[in-house]
Amino acid sequence: MLEVAEPEELTGAALDRVETDELMPEEERAHASSSVRDDSAEALAYLVDPFDLIGDVPGVELAQASWSCEQIDYDPDADDWDIDGEDGETDEDGQDDGTDPARHP
Repeated sequence: MLEVAEPEELTGAALDRVETDELMPEEERAHASSSVRDDSAEALAYLVDPFDLIGDVPGVELAQASWSCEQIDYDPDADDWDIDGEDGETDEDGQDDGTDPARHP
């Protein structure tokens, strides 16, 4: 999960990248600019290459990658975002028992 805190900055940076891409044909540039303005995932795709993210990770080969964008109400303190007790184990009553899962597998 990635939060886009400043969508205008993301879009602006992506538009700059599209406009300065010397290898991009003009008709593709117009389409890319429109896509970047309409979708944060498209903007991100022009700035971050998934292959660059994992290119140096041993034993991993990326066959295909894509970005997608979805608007959600995210509250990091909500129980819904505590996936599989990541932040601590729960007791029989469903209450956090304070254990650190990194120390107690």
